[in-house]
Amino acid sequence: MKFKAFVRLFTHIQLLPVLENGEETTLVGGQAVMEGVMMRSPHSYCVAVRKANGEIATQESPLPRLSDRYPIFKLPVIRGLGTLGSAMWLGMRALKFSADCALGEPLGQTTEKKESGSVAMVLQVLFSLVFMLALYKVLPLFLATELGHRFHAVSGRFAINMVDGTLRIAIFLGFMYLLSRLKEMHRVFEYHGAEHKVVFNYESGTPVNIENAQAFTTYHPRCGTSFLMTVMIISMVVYMFIPVTTFWARFAERIILLPLIAGVSYEIIRFAAKHRGSLFALMTAPGLWLQRITTQPPDDSEVECAIIALDAAMALEKQRGGELVIA
Repeated sequence: MKFKAFVRLFTHIQLLPVLENGEETTLVGGQAVMEGVMMRSPHSYCVAVRKANGEIATQESPLPRLSDRYPIFKLPVIRGLGTLGSAMWLGMRALKFSADCALGEPLGQTTEKKESGSVAMVLQVLFSLVFMLALYKVLPLFLATELGHRFHAVSGRFAINMVDGTLRIAIFLGFMYLLSRLKEMHRVFEYHGAEHKVVFNYESGTPVNIENAQAFTTYHPRCGTSFLMTVMIISMVVYMFIPVTTFWARFAERIILLPLIAGVSYEIIRFAAKHRGSLFALMTAPGLWLQRITTQPPDDSEVECAIIALDAAMALEKQRGGELVIA
């Protein structure tokens, strides 16, 4: 894979948790990809990508629900982990298809090229995971620990964890802002806005079309941006009550507790989406504010892409006998 393509794909992988709009139950959701949108219903999905020549390429497929195969993933908190894992897997699949289209790769590849692309994608994911751990776990904790060693006022357990959490949020906000300044990422955020508008249009019960979709806001409570901000806020509070004092012990607790915090955060986001005036909805407010960066007003062609993806996913859902209920 060429270096430029590697960098483009790496940047998009960093945004996967931010762009994902996930819910496995009866709701539709989606994700912005390279020059397009992935939309999914409970049992199917479709990716629609606008190619360089203006044509829209699509990929659609049935989507078995993890909770149907493994009932344990219907339980609170655990269902969040299953949904998030499935969403990331599907997100990578959709991103790979969009990259093939946007970067001009032929859709009918030889077995050798497919294997080479799969290896490159695995390397991309591993590199991205290491980068995320270094940026959001190691760096803020290291800086907070060093500040605790140098300044007695911030040497206590509560203070170090507060500094660590504040730095993590600041790094995340700074990274998102820098990405938003890139022309290509700005287009991704426009497709992100298109996805949100079309989901809102569908949830409103009005006919889904470009004119109706454009009337809705780009800020959606089930967005991955809101989820990440909720995770960061909850983790900052939880870590304060864990009686560990060394750098490596704190790092270990952050890795070990991440699934639990993610599962709890998922439940909060899910509850807040259905109870907009609740106290939990206030916890998701920072994520909605951040969507001023991660979503941008889309043009009609970007909204059209999102509608095509939704229509195809819904058509396949209907063929499979799925039933969707507005929650």
